[in-house]
Amino acid sequence: ADCLDFVLQDQCDIIDKHTQSGLDLVEKYVKFVKERTEIEQNYAKQLRNLTKKYSPKRGSKEELECRFSNHQAFLDILNEMNDYAGQRELIAENMMINICIELTKYLQELKQERKTHLSEAKKAQQSLEGTYKQLDNSKKRFEREWREAEKAAQYAEKTDQDLNATKADVEKAKQQAHMRTHIAEECKNDYALQLQKYNKEQNQFYFTDMPLIFSRLQDMDERRIKKLAQGYILFADTERQVMPIIGKCLEGISRAGTNVNEKNDSVVLIEQHKSGFERPGDVEFEDYSQGINRASSDSSLGTPKGPLELLGKNRNKTFRLFNKKSKVDPISLSMLIYHPFSTPPTPSPANGPPSPKFGRDPLSYCLKEINKTVKPRISSFRTLKRTSVDTEGFTHLPPEQRRKRLQQKIDDISKELQKEMDQSEALGKMKDVYEKNPQMGDPASLAPQITQTAQNMERLRGELNKYEVSFLNPVMPFEFCLHDQNFSCVLFSPGAISDDTDSSQAIYTEFDDDFEEEEVAAPIGQCTALYNFPGSSEGTISMQEGEVLSVVEEDKGDGWTRVRRNNGDEGYIPTSYATITLNK
Repeated sequence: ADCLDFVLQDQCDIIDKHTQSGLDLVEKYVKFVKERTEIEQNYAKQLRNLTKKYSPKRGSKEELECRFSNHQAFLDILNEMNDYAGQRELIAENMMINICIELTKYLQELKQERKTHLSEAKKAQQSLEGTYKQLDNSKKRFEREWREAEKAAQYAEKTDQDLNATKADVEKAKQQAHMRTHIAEECKNDYALQLQKYNKEQNQFYFTDMPLIFSRLQDMDERRIKKLAQGYILFADTERQVMPIIGKCLEGISRAGTNVNEKNDSVVLIEQHKSGFERPGDVEFEDYSQGINRASSDSSLGTPKGPLELLGKNRNKTFRLFNKKSKVDPISLSMLIYHPFSTPPTPSPANGPPSPKFGRDPLSYCLKEINKTVKPRISSFRTLKRTSVDTEGFTHLPPEQRRKRLQQKIDDISKELQKEMDQSEALGKMKDVYEKNPQMGDPASLAPQITQTAQNMERLRGELNKYEVSFLNPVMPFEFCLHDQNFSCVLFSPGAISDDTDSSQAIYTEFDDDFEEEEVAAPIGQCTALYNFPGSSEGTISMQEGEVLSVVEEDKGDGWTRVRRNNGDEGYIPTSYATITLNK
């Protein structure tokens, strides 16, 4: 029994240590996964901060450049990386819920179950040990009483044989021996009963109770191992579940690179910044020697020479800026226009063609002749001084840029106006709340803000209307100043000039009849007007919806086509206002 107890105690210690080691492993794995989730969360946080750092701010230059495919591709990559960071956060969240929390809860249950089983084993062992002590005590008592009984029997026999002993002594000795023998028999029976009880309990302990407890501990440990194995699998499956989405993020990054179109980006840049002007012609030779030779005789405009004399002969003739008889190169005229043309009315306020190229005018020719006859102070047309520039209406910009700046200004004012309208609506609702619930606030306290918001809205509506009018009804500035030592300042604007113009201005307002007339260009096609066009700007021609006109010069890419009526009137119309059919 002692040997069995030792073996049993040894086995219990082994099982105790083994099951405790298994629980420690579960605890260690939970801690490992927790640290992994912290790494994932920090990684996701760093990725989000990285994408936020490189993402363009709203309204910034970088956001405006997203019209280019390579800039948009980088923005797409940032968005994909932000989604990728979200998947890393999802990995951490699922690992924490499905592994850490579940295993921690299961670990507490295992600890309690293990404690119960070990407690039952300890109780069974203590009970067996108690029974064994009772058996040992009864055995020792039986042994002691049996010795006493033998001594009493020997004493009675010895007394019976003693001749000197009385009959009473012999009888007493026999009674004592008989009593001791009876007690010894009772102890013997008790010992037998205790032995039977112990053997039964020991058999129950070794063959039933402890095997059952060990079996339960074994089952617990195997369930613990199985649960831990599932946790191992979840560690991989948790990340595998988001791999398709991560793969899509990576595919999106690759797609962003594939969508980059270098040719299209160049076209977008060109379309964004093209001015709509013709390329300048060759710079002509300026013969200063003629100015020196004639300085003494041609110091004023009173005695014009050369073509200026011819101009002076016809002071009473009306000057037309776009005289179809002139043979001046259109590029020369565009060089003289310091202010860029604005766009005329178009069917859609969002888009409009740049202004037409006004050609066939004698201005460059006249100014060249001025330089020949008068000592100039200007070495080239680049030194022409501007008149007052309408920077607010952006008329100082090229047509395409002016249209875009106006559109941008309209959009900005519209956004600001919308904010003020939203604020006004919010203040109105707050005022209603205060009126219905005075304890929440005083409605009168909102009056200054409501008034200020209304004023802001009125101001913004005025500004918006002004820029929309400029966008829909563009002006065509065509005036510049010439400065010379012999001229104070001559303001030259298009349009007819009255007959009472003084002689100092005659050289600009009159043409000679002897200019060589240009042959009328043959029509290259026909067009039918889709809309009414007033033709109020200089160089344009009016037309009515459905009117058929002859096309004499096709659109050069600036949105304008030159047409002619049957009566010979010519001018430009917006290309988008008509259906054009060119001769083959």
